[in-house]
Amino acid sequence: MTSLERYLATIQGRAVDFLPRTPILMQFAAEHIGSNYAAFAADWRVLVEANLRCRDYFGFDQVSAISDPYREAQGFGAEVQYIEDHAPCLVRPPLADIYALSSLRTDPDPYASERMHDRLMAVRAFSQHVGGECSILGWVEGPAAEAADLRGVQDFLLDLMDDEAAAVALMERCIKTAIRFAEAQLAEGADTIGIGDAIASQLPADLYRRTVWPLEKQLVQAIQSRGGLAKLHICGNITHLLPAIAELGVDLLDIDHMVDPAYARQCVGPKTAIAGRIDPVSEVLHGTPESIRTAVQQSYTAIGNPHLVMAGCEIPSGTPAAHLAALCEPIPYMAAERCCASGLR
Repeated sequence: MTSLERYLATIQGRAVDFLPRTPILMQFAAEHIGSNYAAFAADWRVLVEANLRCRDYFGFDQVSAISDPYREAQGFGAEVQYIEDHAPCLVRPPLADIYALSSLRTDPDPYASERMHDRLMAVRAFSQHVGGECSILGWVEGPAAEAADLRGVQDFLLDLMDDEAAAVALMERCIKTAIRFAEAQLAEGADTIGIGDAIASQLPADLYRRTVWPLEKQLVQAIQSRGGLAKLHICGNITHLLPAIAELGVDLLDIDHMVDPAYARQCVGPKTAIAGRIDPVSEVLHGTPESIRTAVQQSYTAIGNPHLVMAGCEIPSGTPAAHLAALCEPIPYMAAERCCASGLR
């Protein structure tokens, strides 16, 4: 099977030769080719070269246009600072007043906004190099994550407590741009759009369901209506959100290491593909090749099919190459009666 065939078959619930490997690589990839995080985030050429060379070396099944959370934020008017050995930062959140949405640029165009356009160029280059051979992952910020970028995390959380309607109005602005950006990446050749909404893990379940969930649902449906696959990535402990997340209808769900795998599978059911769970720090960075192989197998046994091999989040800078190689070693597909400890068949 090709990487793309393996990836799509897994998501469709069909048997494959071995599990797809879809690690998230950013600073690690830049440093692997002798570059740095600033260049990786600022120049699509570096991002593409780093992904392609890492794929050649480690043999995984997906390349990715992820670099940092501030693509859309720059389109809204934020100033982004590039740092050589650290993720980019915002000089300051661009929205000082939750009631002054007019201070943000209106509906930024992905092809006219510098950093969104840079990601589109990366997706286009991936399509030219590996289109039809392996999966291409595009990325957008979820409604809560983007609103937190525009307001600052603390102010956005206070907004949700002080004036829920105003916070939702901001997220509605964000989701319009996310949909437009996702559609552009799909048009350039991405088959999957990741939705990063990390701040949502900090919200109570009822607040998430009332304010963030409807907008995530809108984004998921927009991606799928354009023929793309929707992947949700919320770092941290999302155990309390899983019953609501199960109703989003995503094609793939990433889970972090603190989420109980059997409960995640119980909530989302046997059709949603689950990726992740391996602790990127304690198990990948600080583990050994043998302990990583064991962790991957244990994760698969606990989660069951359909499953993709991935750490719970980004592979950290400084991870020994042998550790990522161990994570990416082929794990043979197992029938449900052999792999699924949760009892789902």
